[in-house]
Amino acid sequence: MDGETRRREILQALQCGEQPISASRLAKQFQVSRQIIVGDIALLRAGGEAILATARGYILEEESQGVVVKIAVCHRSDQVKEELQTIVSLGGEVIDVIVDHLLYGELRGSLGIQTMDDIEEFMHKYTATNEKLLSNLTNGVHLHTIRCDSLETVSQIKQALRAKKMLFEE
Repeated sequence: MDGETRRREILQALQCGEQPISASRLAKQFQVSRQIIVGDIALLRAGGEAILATARGYILEEESQGVVVKIAVCHRSDQVKEELQTIVSLGGEVIDVIVDHLLYGELRGSLGIQTMDDIEEFMHKYTATNEKLLSNLTNGVHLHTIRCDSLETVSQIKQALRAKKMLFEE
C-alpha cells in the first residue's frame, strides 16, 4: 500500500472511531512502523486535518460545543489526580494543558480527559512511565483549556478549585 492510500485509510479510521487510536495500533493495522504512522499524521495535519494527539492516541478535533475557557491553576505534582477529578466530576472536559516556558514560549499537551476512566488511564501512564509533567517546568503553574455545558459549570469548577487552593489567582 502506498503512503497516500494509507493516509486516506488512517483518516477514515479516525473519522469512524469513537475512541482515540494509538500510533502503535495503526502501525499494526497497516503493517508499518510506529514512526511511519507519526509521519503520516504529520503530513495529514500539514494538509489541514484537525488531528489531536492525546495521551491515549489520535483523534479528530470535534466542533466545539458548549463553553470553552482557559483556567489558570497551580498545584503540586501529587495533586494532579485531585485536580482532574474536580474538573471532570463537575462536568468539565480537560482539553489540554499549557505552560509558558521561559525559553520555548507556550508549550501545550493535548489531554482530552472527559471521564474518571480517562483520569485513571492518564495517571497510570504518568506513574508507569515516570515522565515529568509540563507544570514541573513552571513550578506548578499551568493553564487548562476546559469545555463545559455552561458558564455556571465553569463557575462551579473554579469555585471548587479555589476551595482546594488550586486556582491560580493574583
